[in-house]
Amino acid sequence: MSDTIPVAYPTVEGSRLPHLIALAEESSSEKRRELLRELTNHFFGEPPVQSARETDLYGSVLARLSDEMETAVRAELAARFADAPNAPHRLIQRLANDEAEVADAVLRRSPVLTDTDLIGVVGARGQAHIRAVSGRAEVSEALSDAIVAHGDDETLGALLRNDGARLSRAASETAVERAKANPALHAATVERTSLPADLLNEMYFVVEARLRQHILEQNARMDPDLLEAALAAGRTRVATDDGALPSDYAESVAYVSELRAAGQLTPQVLARFLRANGRTPFLVALSQLADVDFHTARRIVERKELDALAVICKAADMDRAIFLTYAVVVLGSEDNPMGKAGAYGRMYGELSREAALRTLRFWRMRRGAQAAA
Repeated sequence: MSDTIPVAYPTVEGSRLPHLIALAEESSSEKRRELLRELTNHFFGEPPVQSARETDLYGSVLARLSDEMETAVRAELAARFADAPNAPHRLIQRLANDEAEVADAVLRRSPVLTDTDLIGVVGARGQAHIRAVSGRAEVSEALSDAIVAHGDDETLGALLRNDGARLSRAASETAVERAKANPALHAATVERTSLPADLLNEMYFVVEARLRQHILEQNARMDPDLLEAALAAGRTRVATDDGALPSDYAESVAYVSELRAAGQLTPQVLARFLRANGRTPFLVALSQLADVDFHTARRIVERKELDALAVICKAADMDRAIFLTYAVVVLGSEDNPMGKAGAYGRMYGELSREAALRTLRFWRMRRGAQAAA
């Protein structure tokens, strides 16, 4: 017999369970393993509706037996009970807090675990456990908040790729800020179907060309009412810490304003600014024509973001030839500027003006925020 103090389990009239419970006092590891499997088979062989008392009994005995079994046996037990809607809560809680190999199945699938149970696991266990929770068919906002707070970037990526996970606005904002700094999260963030549109557009300047194209396509398909709601949400979080303006900014604004008042501010004049190394007048003029803030225009040109420059030029209804002129000058001494500009020229031809205009509306939020400040 085992050296442990026997546990007194209540009996259930008319059930074979008391007999199986009595066998739980066996000291042999092999017999205990066999008993564990027999109890499990007995549980699933019982009528679909069991009393709460009987279910508790199963949970108590199975949890006690499983504690003394090796990892592989506990993992087998977890896999067997993971999908059972009537699984003993006590047993599932115990398995969910076991080592990751055991816990994974119940954390991903068990319908018995409550949000309270799962949030407790997220706060107390490691990343493997949190990633398993992130993969559940449904993840509530409260649970997602806990995952975003405790999960590393790999775990965050798993959550973002789960279409069954609902993220609060605050969690989505945190996820986007983390994604901006980690290229490994770019695709999972941009391709998340439920990401708020204003946050999606915040990713534009940090992601690769393929994902930028995805953002433009999403903007083009967006319902006008959803667009307005997204813009309203985004205005509350626009930052304006863009650094100092250039020393010739005021002079350039005055000069460009004179040209505009006289009807002489044309795309060709902007090209002359660029060729004459008049970078600040060009940026001021470009920002005025596109109705974006100066810092956005400066970032596009200084970083040679030709696809973003294409969005501005297309929205302003400029000819492809004018865009290519700007592109070649912006690229400057880079290798094969004509070839690179030509590739973007093809993209320019495929870009719809509607998609460009909608994308610009998100960029213009910065201008509005700066004016308010």
